[in-house]
Formats: sequence, structure tokens, C-alpha cells
Amino acid sequence: MLNDRRYAFIFDMDGVLTDNMRFHADSWVQLFRDFGLEGLDAERYLVETAGMKGHDVLRYFLNPNISEAEASQLTELKDFLYRVTSRDLIKPIPGLVGFLNAAETRKIALGIGTGAGPKNIDYVLGLLKLEDKFRAIVEPSQVCHGKPHPDIFLRVAELLDVHPSACIVFEDALPGVDAARKAGMQCVAITTTNRTEAFSSFENIVQVIDDFTQLCPDDLLEKLSRIEHAALI
Repeated sequence: MLNDRRYAFIFDMDGVLTDNMRFHADSWVQLFRDFGLEGLDAERYLVETAGMKGHDVLRYFLNPNISEAEASQLTELKDFLYRVTSRDLIKPIPGLVGFLNAAETRKIALGIGTGAGPKNIDYVLGLLKLEDKFRAIVEPSQVCHGKPHPDIFLRVAELLDVHPSACIVFEDALPGVDAARKAGMQCVAITTTNRTEAFSSFENIVQVIDDFTQLCPDDLLEKLSRIEHAALI
């Protein structure tokens, strides 16, 4: 079965390829303070809305009726602040490059499904020198709904020509894990944003990791195969 079927690994970007979610959170907090929102801190942002697209974050915390034009302007302002403050701090998660190389050797298709916009995608992948690693990259403007809806991950699977049940998602944020669940995909959770226990209620978690140093593509495919076999019994 493992020799014949096509598989894909789909990665969220922020908090998964690089441990940068704190930089995003701090930028949102500073932006919202300009609007008099003092009750928001980085921890609350990371738990409640990490992984959502910027417009949804603004609707959640600032104004549910915010216009598209104002949301776009504020999201761009926040993203500029994020890039200015994080440029010297963006590094790959330990073990990431070796894991990606091992997956490529195994002929596993690689994609990205992220809540980040095009500028931030180019920014991060450029700093990590991973511009050519991924066959499909999908961001919120390319789908109807961002995370926790499944649209982004389903679109990546479609572009990679891999069935959703043969995809494993790598996520750090709870909305992203939920999106993977709704897409019918198993998920590896990374503890850059949430502690291990935060993922305990999701039945689609196959492994929780701190980084990629001890992770093996073949082990993950074996786990996926056992899950699929059990579902048929």
C-alpha cells in the first residue's frame, strides 16, 4: 500500500517552518493598543486566533463589521511591523531541512497551506532559503474561507493531486488543526504555539513534536496506513 499510493505533507508556515508566531502576536498587540484595546496580550492572540487570516483576526478582536478596505490597510500595517522587527530572527525549526529532504527522497509531495499573505510568504521562505521546496502554496486570498475552515488544505491537496486522506498536515495553531480535521486529514502538532495538552481533544493528531529532529517520514506514513486500515474494519 505504501509503495503504490501518492502521499503529501502539507505545512502551515508560521510556527511550523519557523518559530515566529510570537513576533506576529506582538505586532497585533501593538496595533490593537493604538485602537485602545488593552485587554489583549500575545498569549490570548496565540490561543484564540493564531492561524486565522488577518481580516478574521480584526473581525474577532476589533470590529465584526470592519470593511474590507480598512481590514486590508490594517493587516498590511501589522505585517510591515512584523517584518521590520523579525528580519534577523527568522530561523528554520530544528531538523526541518533534513526532514524535508527525507520526504523528497521518499517522493512525498510537499505543500504549504498558510494564513499568511504573499509578501510574508516570500519573506519567510526567502530568509529560510526554501523557495523551491514546495510544489503548491495556498494562502487566504486563493480560497473562500481561511482556517478553521478546511478550504486552504483542500486546495493544496487538489494542486498536489493527492487525496485528502493521504495528506498529513503540520500545524501549531488550534484553528489549523481544526481545519485539517474538517478536511479529513491527519495532523502532526508542533508545540511552538500551544502546549501538548492543548491538542488532546483532536482525534486527528498522529503525533505531537517540539521540532523535526526525531521525526521520520516513513514512520508517519506507517501511522497513516494503520489509521486507514482501522477505518476499514
